[in-house]
Amino acid sequence: MARIGAGSRAYLLTAFSGTPDGTPPWVADMEFGDDPGYFGEGSAVWAVHGGRPVLVAGIRALIMQTLHPGAMAGVHDWSRYREDPLGRLAGTVRWVLTTSFDDRAGADASSAMVRTMHSRVAGTYVDASGARVPYAAGDPDLLRWVHVVFADSFLRAQQQLGGSIPGGADQYLAEWATAGQLMGVDDPPRSEAELRAQLAAFGPTLIADDRVKEALRFIRNPPLKRSIMPGYHVLFAGAVASLDPEYRRMLGLARPWWPARTATRIVLFFLGLLLGRPSSSEVYARKRLARLAAATTAE
Repeated sequence: MARIGAGSRAYLLTAFSGTPDGTPPWVADMEFGDDPGYFGEGSAVWAVHGGRPVLVAGIRALIMQTLHPGAMAGVHDWSRYREDPLGRLAGTVRWVLTTSFDDRAGADASSAMVRTMHSRVAGTYVDASGARVPYAAGDPDLLRWVHVVFADSFLRAQQQLGGSIPGGADQYLAEWATAGQLMGVDDPPRSEAELRAQLAAFGPTLIADDRVKEALRFIRNPPLKRSIMPGYHVLFAGAVASLDPEYRRMLGLARPWWPARTATRIVLFFLGLLLGRPSSSEVYARKRLARLAAATTAE
């Protein structure tokens, strides 16, 4: 049993970080930065992104992103998510954790790397009116959609499945707006009211076509180890339960009849025991903060 647990732990850590011990070089390098970063200890971002509910938030964000035909076209045309879903997941996790826990130079470099990758992503898609329109991953509209979906998913997962947020939801959104700006988002939402308004503004552009259905089938049943799938299906159900009803209707997803939120909390609890707490990113970030504090005291 211990061997099975160790194997599952290594598998999950590889999925999230790219290495079986959960400490790739880019995480260990967080110890050597020159400043506390954009957020730091005690911030709302650390509280939200350092918690296990982010696992549900990630699934929820993927589900939500499919509704924008431009974002879906970029994924369909350019992403290797079918061939290398864990590699794509690890890349997204790296950007989120680096932006959240690294120093400012590390966060800036990670965001610049993602922007460079996006600069090559372009094509056309059919919008909600049936017209074919051009898109590029760096389009302000698409950048905003991705940011608000991630922000909404992180926030809802923490509110429904995690603990309190220092300063509340508005504080989290005001802090995480910095990440949106690093990615080129103009005027990202800084409060729940602004987040709701910006999400609502996308309503007329969202569609659920055959590409969306294909992506949802993949997200519901990704090619993970068989031993992982029962827990993943619970997390997927928790993500679906956290969606606003209008999005579930568009996606053709029904709220689970069983207590998905309670079951999700149980799975997250056991994942916490399996993976450990805090994350290696937070551990090395705290080492950086301790070193900087010691240097200040010595002066």
